[in-house]
Amino acid sequence: MHDPSKTIQFSIKDEHEEAMRQTIVAVYEALREKGYNPISQIVGYILSEDPTYITTHNNARSLIRRLDRDELLQALVKNYLQLGPNDKKE
Repeated sequence: MHDPSKTIQFSIKDEHEEAMRQTIVAVYEALREKGYNPISQIVGYILSEDPTYITTHNNARSLIRRLDRDELLQALVKNYLQLGPNDKKE
């Protein structure tokens, strides 16, 4: 049970980033299952926004197109640098 004198913080952004992560994992797995190099294909999609880099297997193409490319790239860089939610963002 939580301490009623403490304020609980809820972050939609964290949940949004988790949803993006789950989507990318699903797309990655679909590409891998079809025999593609998932990293190369996802990078190709991010750079070009051409959905044909992503397979339609397991609805991966539709899934990735729901993501905002700029938000995805920002989350990937943040994760790569392992920045926490309170670190300075440029």
